Amino acid sequence: MPRVADHEERRHQVAAAVGRLIAADGLGAVTVARTAAEAGISVGLVQHYFRGKDEMLLFAYGHVLERFEQRVTALIGNAEAAGTRIEHMVLDALAESMPLDAARRQDWRVALAFAGRAADDRRLGELRTAALRRTRAHLAQAIVNAKECGEVPAEADEHVEAARIAAYTEGLTAHLFADPEGLPPANALAALADHLAGVFSGVCALRDREPGERPDAP
Repeated sequence: MPRVADHEERRHQVAAAVGRLIAADGLGAVTVARTAAEAGISVGLVQHYFRGKDEMLLFAYGHVLERFEQRVTALIGNAEAAGTRIEHMVLDALAESMPLDAARRQDWRVALAFAGRAADDRRLGELRTAALRRTRAHLAQAIVNAKECGEVPAEADEHVEAARIAAYTEGLTAHLFADPEGLPPANALAALADHLAGVFSGVCALRDREPGERPDAP
């Protein structure tokens, strides 16, 4: 008997198709019919899972944010296991959101398209706001952890520093996407690393810890 497709798998299949259309031709290229063709399924099946284009776009944007957060979570897990300095965990996590190569540039183009639409769509705007808050919260927690081990001065305000890091990263990312020749990826990454070095200016007291011990991750 043919396998019954998992509902969430189908919805993610549609979301991935939306992302590919946006990456290739922009948000205006997305229609239910074109998305169905890109996903290799019928229009009727797309309409079975989504009541209309707006609902499909809302889910697709959530899918983009979810994929990014899953990549960062996996990256931090590997860094934890290796006992990586928190500063470097933060750098690697933020780099996932920057268009440093073709794959991340495509992801950022999709995210940028949704961010523009979010200015006029309340539900998309709520998703974007929630994602920005999570980013600042993760950065703040990383700074708290770094204060505990000595990488960040104890008097630093984690919320202020988190906001500065998030804003600096977003500004670099915008310049990098718009003008990759004027701001090469390597220079953008070096600039972010330099900024973080000014925040994570101390030495972790646990650097000489026993094998298997490691500082808390962000």
